Amino acid sequence: MQNSVRTLGPNEARVILGLQAEAEEFITLARVGEIIGGEQVRARKVLHALVNKGWLVKLGAGKYALVPADRGPENIGENNALAMASMAVESSYVGWWSAASFHGFTTQHPSRITVASTRQIAEREIEGNRVHFVKVSPQKFFGGTPYEVFGRTAVISNPQKTLADCIDRPDLCGGLAEVVRITYGAMSKVAPDKFVETATTMGSVSLMQRSGFLFDLVGWEIPSAVPHIKT
Repeated sequence: MQNSVRTLGPNEARVILGLQAEAEEFITLARVGEIIGGEQVRARKVLHALVNKGWLVKLGAGKYALVPADRGPENIGENNALAMASMAVESSYVGWWSAASFHGFTTQHPSRITVASTRQIAEREIEGNRVHFVKVSPQKFFGGTPYEVFGRTAVISNPQKTLADCIDRPDLCGGLAEVVRITYGAMSKVAPDKFVETATTMGSVSLMQRSGFLFDLVGWEIPSAVPHIKT
């Protein structure tokens, strides 16, 4: 993307000023059509221009995120990868290895961002970042929490859900050896009772068994008042 001054034509200004006036972060093709009073072909041209000029980021499936005016006049793109990934689809959260890195459980920085959803969604690239969507069962879809990340809100699994998800799916976290490191890194940041409550809600016997093994391995003692995991 070329670094240039972000300009606005008349219809483009209507879209951007309308978004900022209503404090909206997203816009769709249909909404652009409503604002400029034009057909879809015209609305697509406006969206394409706003993306090229650095005012919008394409999230996929006809959804775009605003890069507000307070980011400055230069067209430098949007580097808030976690926020963009969590905005891409409704009812989703950034999880697994990406969330473990965010919470400081690991020093590793995964090359792609993993996002939980209850729907099957194809992997896509957003602003040069690969975003991989994982369909999870409704029973396991919880724990997404809003966090402020560089001035935007990103929905990321909370610490206890992040640890439980990583133990449940080592394949999404760099393998079992990395999950051992993640578990060790989470010891000082996750309360045992909250973890057990989360893991129990997920309803996976293998998750509970693997947790007991990992806790023994890293020397994490579970208080006797929390009896569900045998260590």
